Amino acid sequence: MERGLIDADLGGCVLKKRVARPGRGKSGGARTLVATNRGDRWFFVFGFEKSVRTNVSAKELAALQSLATDLLKLSSAELDRQVENDVLAEICHDPAN
Repeated sequence: MERGLIDADLGGCVLKKRVARPGRGKSGGARTLVATNRGDRWFFVFGFEKSVRTNVSAKELAALQSLATDLLKLSSAELDRQVENDVLAEICHDPAN
């Protein structure tokens, strides 16, 4: 996603990415919605299987865009506190972490 490999820019700092599932490929897989500034902030905010639903509603998207705005305003110290208080969970992709 950092390299621009997204499936849709939903506006309001929310991107959608299709994720392949074993034996199903991307079209039968999952959808992930990420709030991002496309720099150093990437927040997984919602995910769903395409077989369960085709997309989010306009109302849900507006709520996710509002959440994205709020998350992207947080300072590093505020984010650390949210993780410490189990409000947010940090997901690391670096095997060393």
